[in-house]
Amino acid sequence: MPTPLPWHQIDTVLLDMDGTLIDLHFDSYLWQRRVPECYAERRALSLAEARAQIDAHYQAVAGTLDWYCVDYWSRTLGLDIRALKQELLEKIQWRPHALPFLAALRAAGKQLVLFTNAHPASLSVKEARLGLADHLDLMISTHELGWSKESQHCWQALAERLAFDPARTLFVDDSERILQAAADFGIGYQLAIQTPDSQQPAQRITAFPAIHDYAELLPLAG
Repeated sequence: MPTPLPWHQIDTVLLDMDGTLIDLHFDSYLWQRRVPECYAERRALSLAEARAQIDAHYQAVAGTLDWYCVDYWSRTLGLDIRALKQELLEKIQWRPHALPFLAALRAAGKQLVLFTNAHPASLSVKEARLGLADHLDLMISTHELGWSKESQHCWQALAERLAFDPARTLFVDDSERILQAAADFGIGYQLAIQTPDSQQPAQRITAFPAIHDYAELLPLAG
């Protein structure tokens, strides 16, 4: 368990979506299994060949907005990504204890902001499935800002969009690289998620405090 967070010094909580509030299994299954299967069928390739080609596309745009863009991948792969998402709606699930954690933060008077690299089309699918907006004060997709969270430009754009004090803000994400970008910008507190995908082993986090389950933070203290 990480060192208890100084909640009395935190006014705003920025929360990633996929792998942080929502089980990453939906996206893992979609992009690592369903998309390669459909691409292989469409191109008359073996599954191994399809995965190799798709991985090359993934690597070419990793860390950019295109990586997260539904429209980009629909064009690039020749697949209806929106339709594929609709086939897998039952896999969109909250991470364990995410709702009690959000309720505790709201009861403590924190500003709760979903801050995601997900494309607005992906965000809308998950909002429709889980009612995300009911538990948050604001939801922001980086596609509205023009940069992904990996970029300092994105954090600067967020500061222009959102009234918050970076030094009194906690950012929760499942990516160490993105957590580092937040720290570099001046976000006061970072928290990593070790088990973003419920069907995969925990990832090793070395640079930031990390948790497996929001139950580790409840009840809020300090």
